[in-house]
Amino acid sequence: MDFTFISKTALFRGYCEKDIAHMAKQLNFKRVCYKKKDEIFSNGDTVAHIGLVLSGSVQIEHNDYFGNKSILAIIEKGGVFAEAYACIPGEPLMIDVIANDDCEILFISVSRLFESCPQCDSKNRLIQNLVVIGAYKNLQLSKRSIHTTPKTIRGRLMSYFSEQIYAQDSNKITIPFDRQQLADYLNTDRSALSKELIKLKKDGLIEYRKNVFEIKLI
Repeated sequence: MDFTFISKTALFRGYCEKDIAHMAKQLNFKRVCYKKKDEIFSNGDTVAHIGLVLSGSVQIEHNDYFGNKSILAIIEKGGVFAEAYACIPGEPLMIDVIANDDCEILFISVSRLFESCPQCDSKNRLIQNLVVIGAYKNLQLSKRSIHTTPKTIRGRLMSYFSEQIYAQDSNKITIPFDRQQLADYLNTDRSALSKELIKLKKDGLIEYRKNVFEIKLI
């Protein structure tokens, strides 16, 4: 197991490789590999483990009864998922977690994390890191709510592009979504979104190739 990489993740910030190797047994580390499109967790499941992405990425999505899909997030290498549900025993998932590409996931036992152990001060640091990660994810969900508020597709696109320009400090941005994923993230139709992108390009407001966009408004 690559403890050097794990020590560089947000979840294990402040730990050295030796600390993590020691915690691997305490927290019942388990690695699992998935193929692209594999279902990792599904709506209604209950979970007791946090997932840490060691390679590849996973997609967090919500699928309703009528088949409508919304992408909530893409979790890249080094990111975590299912931590909120794992911390509430018996709480069923309202989301699906899908392998966005071939990936390897490290599962970490939450019940072991919360077990009382006077000699295990290192667990407290991990819990603090989890709180920070949870706060960051709440901000990300708030951003998505802002991007889906405009009534027009153009308004949603420009809201998302604006946020990415600030985040990447450049008007030439790379986004983590393909067209279908972007449409799902912005809660709109893929065909309508593609048509709006073409209109924006014709209007001289953007240039793009695949998932790289240059915004002409600044």
